[in-house]
Amino acid sequence: QVQLVESGGGSVQAGGSLRLSCLDSGRNRVCVGWFRQAPGKEREGVAVIADDGRTNYADSVQGRFTISKDSGKNTLYLQMNSLKPEDTAMYYCAVDSGGFGGTAYGDCAFDYWGQGIQVTVSS
Repeated sequence: QVQLVESGGGSVQAGGSLRLSCLDSGRNRVCVGWFRQAPGKEREGVAVIADDGRTNYADSVQGRFTISKDSGKNTLYLQMNSLKPEDTAMYYCAVDSGGFGGTAYGDCAFDYWGQGIQVTVSS
C-alpha cells in the first residue's frame, strides 16, 4: 500500500520560509507534486515534477517556491520562500504511480495522496 507522509508544516510570519517534505513508500513515479486547499476554496496544484525532471508551478508561487526530489531517499520537497498570508492552506503531497485513474493535472494523473499538512502564514 502506498503511503505518503508529509512533514515540515507550521506557522510563520509573512516573508518567512518553510520546507515541506514528503516521504514516499514507493518508487518510479510518473509525476510527483504538491497541491493545496484553503478553507472555502478548491484544491489547486502548486508545483509538479515529472520523471524527466520537468517542473511546473502555479503562477501564484512561481519564483517563490521550489519543488525538488531526492530519489535515493524517496522524498519530495517543497521549499517555500517569501510566504504570503494567501499561501495559508492545507498542503498535500501526491504521486502519479502510472496506474489507471487519478486526478488529472497537466500530463499527470495523481492517484495517491498524503493526509495533508497545515501551513499558516500570518501578516
